[in-house]
Amino acid sequence: MPEAAIIGAGPAGLMAAEVLCEAGVEVSIYDAMPSFGRKFLMAGKSGLNITHTEDLAHFIQRYSESDPRLSAAVQAFGPTEIMAWMEGLGITPYVGSTGRVFPTQMKASGLLRAWLLRLQEQGARHYRQHRFLGWNKHAELMFQTLEGTQVRRPDATLLALGGGSWKRLGSDGAWQNLFKERGVETEAFAPRNCGFQVVWSDLMTQKWAGAPVKNVELSVGDRTVRGEFVITADGVESGAIYTLSAALMAEIENPGKATLTLDLHPDQSLADLTKRLDRPQGKQSLSNHLRKAVGLQGVKRALLYEVTPQAVLAGPAHVLAQHLKALPIPIKAAMPIDQAISTAGGVAWSALDSQFGVTQLPGVFCAGEMIAWDAPTGGYLITACLATGRAAGKGLLAYLNQTVSPYRS
Repeated sequence: MPEAAIIGAGPAGLMAAEVLCEAGVEVSIYDAMPSFGRKFLMAGKSGLNITHTEDLAHFIQRYSESDPRLSAAVQAFGPTEIMAWMEGLGITPYVGSTGRVFPTQMKASGLLRAWLLRLQEQGARHYRQHRFLGWNKHAELMFQTLEGTQVRRPDATLLALGGGSWKRLGSDGAWQNLFKERGVETEAFAPRNCGFQVVWSDLMTQKWAGAPVKNVELSVGDRTVRGEFVITADGVESGAIYTLSAALMAEIENPGKATLTLDLHPDQSLADLTKRLDRPQGKQSLSNHLRKAVGLQGVKRALLYEVTPQAVLAGPAHVLAQHLKALPIPIKAAMPIDQAISTAGGVAWSALDSQFGVTQLPGVFCAGEMIAWDAPTGGYLITACLATGRAAGKGLLAYLNQTVSPYRS
């Protein structure tokens, strides 16, 4: 019986293991951490958004500069297939009002338990606390374990080692050096779905850190989204900020700074706001005038005061209204990459063949976030991990069917 090693026990690696187990391959799953699926569990801590039910054509467009191989993988194993797969594990999918799909229990733990149990029943061997060190001169796999360095020599290997964020959960991107040593093309990691640094005043930080800013329209260049985000002690994060992270990163890199523009009143026109603000203020404070005239208060009013010159606040109504419709928030930098939900970069698509095999390393395949693709939150990240895991697993299976291993001859 041919043997395959799966290194990385996140959703991509586990899906590849499932494909191979179902085909009768002897599967060993290795992970550096004491338990499997740690980042998967963290992603589902507040509700595992595993996929999205929007039209598949629109779904695929969510992947930035999508390679045809990624598109094909998601088309073959997209939202419909993922929901059916969940039901096969005994997990009922729940579709939220925005089309996002969750397990009915919301958490990832029940799904992961059922999945690992099924893999064990299918014969997969689980090896925890086995950190992949690369290959020795005999092209054998080396692992650092609690008992010292161990060597394995499977017929084929699938790597699902993740991106470059959340090191404490096992995704540290250290594998890039191993690939570079063997001449495999990689792209530098960059944070995605991340927060950004803003230099707030002490008052803003002390009073409003942790406050959600709801029902706003956010723009970066020609990219605009509507939603909400959260003020942090050193910047902004969550929600619509994650959606705009790629655009913000592009602006930071060139010309070196970025501006996040907020429409604090997306449901009111500039003319209407101007008319309301032009009402006599009388003896009331500007804060009371803003509250009564246009309903501006709380964290939104604090944002206005934070970045708006006094001359504008005390100036004509139409100028103040313009700021309410286009409030400029200067972005200093992205948060550190390890705080990002996901990363762009990884193994370059040009280094992979049509079946997700590494052309420079025969018998080695890649899946999941270690490949250079990018996606927003909302179910798109996990969907692509599952889809590429399945596609790479099928690629590895085809390789086994065509190749006689030197260790199995």
